[in-house]
Amino acid sequence: MKRVTLIVLDSLGIGELPDAAEYGDQGANTLKHIAEKMTSFHIPNLLQLGFGGIDGVSGIGKVQNPIGSYGRLAEKSKGKDTITGHWEIAGLLTEVPFKTFPKFPDQFMKEYEKAIGRETLGNYAASGTEIIKELGEEHKKTGKPIVYTSADSVFQIAANTEVIPLEELYHFCEIARKMLVGEVQVGRVIARPFTEKNGVYTRTSDRKDYAVSPTGKTVLDHVKDSGKTVYAVGKISDIFNHQGVTESVHTSGNMDGVDQTIAALKQEFNGLLFTNLVDFDSLYGHRRDPQGYGKAIEAFDRRLPEIMENMGEQDILMLCADHGNDPVHSGWDHTREHVPILIYGKAVKAGVNLGTKKAFADIGATISEYLGVAPTEIGSSFWSEIKA
Repeated sequence: MKRVTLIVLDSLGIGELPDAAEYGDQGANTLKHIAEKMTSFHIPNLLQLGFGGIDGVSGIGKVQNPIGSYGRLAEKSKGKDTITGHWEIAGLLTEVPFKTFPKFPDQFMKEYEKAIGRETLGNYAASGTEIIKELGEEHKKTGKPIVYTSADSVFQIAANTEVIPLEELYHFCEIARKMLVGEVQVGRVIARPFTEKNGVYTRTSDRKDYAVSPTGKTVLDHVKDSGKTVYAVGKISDIFNHQGVTESVHTSGNMDGVDQTIAALKQEFNGLLFTNLVDFDSLYGHRRDPQGYGKAIEAFDRRLPEIMENMGEQDILMLCADHGNDPVHSGWDHTREHVPILIYGKAVKAGVNLGTKKAFADIGATISEYLGVAPTEIGSSFWSEIKA
């Protein structure tokens, strides 16, 4: 079996990009600011892979003889959202950022409310956890779904599942996805179900993303077209609108994502295992909780040996991120940052510092070369630099 396991540590940026100021993100550094807020920060397994040796990374420790190869990547695409980051990782360039809206046009909202047969609440940029607290009681009284957006290109619909059943919420999202085209096109429509008990609001794991389809072929398509498996864990299948995916499983959080990744590794297949661990971003980055974020990184670090123990002779493990989300930065949204790349496996040289690469897409290009499938549209493979 010849496989690549690619795990996206969602939003774990490692320092501002040269153009960060254009996005209002000057000084952003997700990892650094998390480490500074931790009384102690214990990530021995990530350090063994070479995390502390990456360009620009400091304050987390460093080992002398790392067992993996490592580097950092700049984003070539315009934007700092989930889809843009993942698509570039997979070999697609986004030259024009997805549209964002401080609020959606009144005329569109009138048409949307007519289409779903009820009025809505909200329609402004907000933290998802905050807006359901602000509007949850009115939502419960009126049955009106809560619509909100952010600095990402998203149209989010939140609903208490005791007020609007899950399937009906999904239906509202499907209607929105069909309507949000042309001048109002956004990257994703997101269902945000929640529950409420004694005034405490809790988002459930039944979130569902409705993304636009990729604008071209990605490494996922090339792996699938070659007859190999593309096993998507977490929200990966949603991000690519199911394009290029052969098998998929949704997850309830980071640890479930690790469990599902290990379960997939125990199966026999050739190809790509692509996992997104979303809690870093959704539970801690967006909520500006650096200590929670740091503890989540430590929890993942403790599980790394299990992942590595289940790798086969020709398996390669890659860890990266899709953007930043500095939990001490202003606002609630993503930050324009470099991302790490850590690579491990018996086929990989130990201790190679790849320096700073010019595109997230170098990951997809490397995967394509290693698996022997068609090359991606953009990106330069670094396989020759790390091949054992």
